[in-house]
Amino acid sequence: MVNYPDGRKKTFHNTAASFGGRGMALEEDINITNTYYLSTDRAVIHKKPTPVTIVKVDYPSRSAAKITEAYFKLPSTTDYNGIYRNRYIDFEAKECASATSFPLKSIHEHQITHLETVLKHGAIAFVLVRFTKFGKTFYIPAETMIPYIRSLTRRSIPYAWFEENGHVIPYNYVKPVDYLKVIDTLYFKENQ
Repeated sequence: MVNYPDGRKKTFHNTAASFGGRGMALEEDINITNTYYLSTDRAVIHKKPTPVTIVKVDYPSRSAAKITEAYFKLPSTTDYNGIYRNRYIDFEAKECASATSFPLKSIHEHQITHLETVLKHGAIAFVLVRFTKFGKTFYIPAETMIPYIRSLTRRSIPYAWFEENGHVIPYNYVKPVDYLKVIDTLYFKENQ
């Protein structure tokens, strides 16, 4: 754990140390990275809110209002979107506890369809997958992952496929998931 001067506390999530809050560590690291990108005027990438319909709210007092019942309006698309170097960015982030494969039930058909659609319109679309057992985060271009998923007859993608087809994003203290470094390499080679 690191204690920041502004009072924040940071636990490093690049190991498989805890099962509590699993699925949120990658999201937290991406949010830290996106805040850094925004504060340095590098990119504008935000987490998309999940659309919900509020059904019931308890009002014991105005300042203590509490939502007690809500439902998802429709399936959400992907987790993040924004703009970088005049290109639209859209991506999904997933954590996987398995050491051998990524279960396809983790990524939904409507998310795959959404990634296909934004790709068709020129977006940079990808999936970030973190294998928590190894503390490795992979950047997988949607144009690589989607055809592979469409061709599968099994219910998971082997870990070895990620090693062969993905781009490992090394952990960085300031930018825990520096995915723009991969985007620069893949899409903006002239500036390397």
